[in-house]
Amino acid sequence: MILMKDITREGNPVLRRVADELTFPLSDHYRKLADDMMEYLVNSQDPKIAEKHQLRAGVGLAAPQVGEGVAMCSLLVPNDKGEIIFKDTFVNPKVISQSVRMTCLSEGEGCLSVDRVIDGYVPRPYKTTIRFYTLEGEEKTIRLKGYPAIVASHEIDHLNGHLFFDRINKQDPFHLDDDTVVIS
Repeated sequence: MILMKDITREGNPVLRRVADELTFPLSDHYRKLADDMMEYLVNSQDPKIAEKHQLRAGVGLAAPQVGEGVAMCSLLVPNDKGEIIFKDTFVNPKVISQSVRMTCLSEGEGCLSVDRVIDGYVPRPYKTTIRFYTLEGEEKTIRLKGYPAIVASHEIDHLNGHLFFDRINKQDPFHLDDDTVVIS
């Protein structure tokens, strides 16, 4: 079981390098890693389990965040009622298109690997199309919009050595283009 002590923190070089692509079939090690990452997300969103193990809630987790420099991330995205609206693990994901229109979360973003609050809007594409492989090696293409697109973009950024605050406007952290969709 992944615990907070297992989460790689800001400053560790694995978070700033481009992750290595995986080959198929996946080894038992990487299949277990995928299961463990999804288990963390499920447990972190369960109030009783999260409190018992002192887990910070997460909606996505990338392999570099647990010290593994490989291109794999898990997403478990709830809606505002707590119902899961997207659940998957991406292996070797690539953004193949994205909208010009941007979106962001009204409260900004956080990250399990960043232990400090960083104020500012994090603009991301409102719609994004991603090509990835399943754990079985099947190629898939998916189009996400709104909150799931934000989560996917955040996790894929991890695989490319970027952290959320890299996207915040340094001169004006709360500046947004007029047509940006702000999600509460």
